[in-house]
Amino acid sequence: MNTILPQDERVNALAQWLKTLPADFQIQHDTLSVASADASFRRYFRVQSSRSTHPSLIIMDAPPAHEDCKPFIHVAELFGRSGVNVTHILAQDLTQGFLLLSDLGAATYLSVLDNDLKQADGLYRDALSALVRLQKASTPDELPMYDRERLLNEMLLFPQWYLGVHKNYPLTDAQTAQLTRIYNVLLDNNLAQSQVWVHRDYHSRNLMVVNGHNPGILDFQDAVYGPITYDLVSLLRDAYIEWDEAQQIDWLVRYWEQARAEGLAVPTAFDDFYRDFEFMGLQRHLKVLGIFARLYHRDGKSGYLKDLPLVLKYTRQVAARYREFAPLLHILDAVADDAADTTQVGYTF
Repeated sequence: MNTILPQDERVNALAQWLKTLPADFQIQHDTLSVASADASFRRYFRVQSSRSTHPSLIIMDAPPAHEDCKPFIHVAELFGRSGVNVTHILAQDLTQGFLLLSDLGAATYLSVLDNDLKQADGLYRDALSALVRLQKASTPDELPMYDRERLLNEMLLFPQWYLGVHKNYPLTDAQTAQLTRIYNVLLDNNLAQSQVWVHRDYHSRNLMVVNGHNPGILDFQDAVYGPITYDLVSLLRDAYIEWDEAQQIDWLVRYWEQARAEGLAVPTAFDDFYRDFEFMGLQRHLKVLGIFARLYHRDGKSGYLKDLPLVLKYTRQVAARYREFAPLLHILDAVADDAADTTQVGYTF
């Protein structure tokens, strides 16, 4: 991440806002630097402090014209009550769109695993245990419903942006009807699953390695109440790091056993649970193909193009395993760039 501080009106306003905060934060104003940015309009900055209880702090810049801080504040409180490790909100200015947050560090799961894959099993077991804790604390009516309309609208990004814009492939009426039938199969399954709090981006870029209370969980403001397998897909079939499918299943079995022991409503047969996981994964990956294409073509963010092949691989694998998804596989074949876009089916149950 480039830490050169951009010179724009919001950075200037942010710097001025920091100077209005209580002196006991002991902020070192000349240390303000870029921490990260995400796929939205949000940006994150880091500043050092002389106070030992928080030697560094994070500032979220969320322009009110594009972002609303209130869901972030609400979900931080909600998830924090479950006992998982989320950032604490130390100060806020909702009019300007600034939040001062505790700092969970700079060591994402992805950055740590890029250097040392031997840590993977321990880190992922921590992440799965935290997910069980979060799901066990779930209550309805606290978060927006991940309902049929929302799930469907996400999948419709696939024909609009991935096929239509990225691949310049207009669907025929017959193909549109085939995809509609597939969407309904997926939605029937997704909505029949046990419903819990869903982070929606529970993956290696949003989980931080934090000694003593691992993982630290970021980017939770879009949380909803929805299918229990969704965050498992985000974690184990991550767009940014690939795990051998045998390893995915090993972690999935461990989660399933722990979830059952904790009283979560997962299927009693693992093959049924795995099918739920696969169907949820196909919903998510159709959405992600559309989002990554949109980020490039509409928003000029080309960095996500390199992640498309892995998401496409996940999509093709599941489409090839189940007869009802054969029309989707035929469409993906029609837009395949080269022979590399072939499907290895892998495990079925």
